[in-house]
Amino acid sequence: MSDTTTTDEQPIPASMILYLSGFQVSQAVYVVAKLGVVTILEQEGPQPVGKLAERTGAQPEALSRLVRTLAPLGLFTTGPGDLVTVTEMGAVLSEKHPFSMHEVACMWMETHYLPFSELLHTVRTGTPGAEKYFGEPFMSWMAAEPERAAQFSRAMAGVTVSFRNMFNNYQLPEGRTIADIGGADGSVLIELLKRDADTTRRGIVFDQPNVVPNAERTLAAVGMADRVDVVAGDFFTVVPTADIYLLSYILHDWDDASSRRILAAIAQAAKPGARLLVVEGIVPDGDEPHLTKAIDLTMLGMVSGKERSEQEYRDLLDSAGYTLDRVIPTPSPYAILEATLR
Repeated sequence: MSDTTTTDEQPIPASMILYLSGFQVSQAVYVVAKLGVVTILEQEGPQPVGKLAERTGAQPEALSRLVRTLAPLGLFTTGPGDLVTVTEMGAVLSEKHPFSMHEVACMWMETHYLPFSELLHTVRTGTPGAEKYFGEPFMSWMAAEPERAAQFSRAMAGVTVSFRNMFNNYQLPEGRTIADIGGADGSVLIELLKRDADTTRRGIVFDQPNVVPNAERTLAAVGMADRVDVVAGDFFTVVPTADIYLLSYILHDWDDASSRRILAAIAQAAKPGARLLVVEGIVPDGDEPHLTKAIDLTMLGMVSGKERSEQEYRDLLDSAGYTLDRVIPTPSPYAILEATLR
């Protein structure tokens, strides 16, 4: 009986081992990011592995083995004298990279990794594994500690920066004030206002009390503190009044019932005709690869939310009193859904 092979002639059992070892690979990626190995290489160029170990407090042999594992995956290349060079893909793990994924790597491995050991519980019960692991919903656990909330905000800002070209050539609808609901450190609102032709338009960043200090610092750093107000509160109950509301990477964190509560709070504060911008990934039909399908696994294991198709967003918005006007593709994995409060 001959071995069953994949299309590239690698035996299927060997390919399956690569999938099963993914949890180890994600930890290896985290370690080279957390230790600053990638930051050194990205900023200073190729270094011998022994020098990298000395500067980062790692054991030379152990670090060499990590590099050896990650090099075939496209993060590093190696050369004579144990010289290590970071690749274009690996470089985004640097803290200094303009499209840095450093905070995302740290946040995921420090808050998501262990709870995912309860994924079997999720599939059997429908309850997020993170809730079983932490003993409370993930969002509550995260909000209870300011540094956790700050880390989450930094990671989400990293995602925003990485896909900031999504707003290229996008024009905001008419309206004097735009409120970013669940706006974290304000990074998404900043990107929109920077591109806005109407420089008199004002913004509001609205988030939980332990999150808004991050927004105040970020806005001050980019010189927008006088154009954007920062307001603390709970988006399930009362939100500020505005002409345009922005929900960026918010609804995918919540199930339909919870999402309708957020949308209802906006509807209570807004006038009919107010505009709603929802920035989310749209799950495509079929088996084609798409970032939303990977992120949906995160939603399944960590929170009550999910990634949705265009029709699911249309139905959700309609059930909350909004009409989906159009879906605007962007040069990123995300889309902008424009809706109007009826």
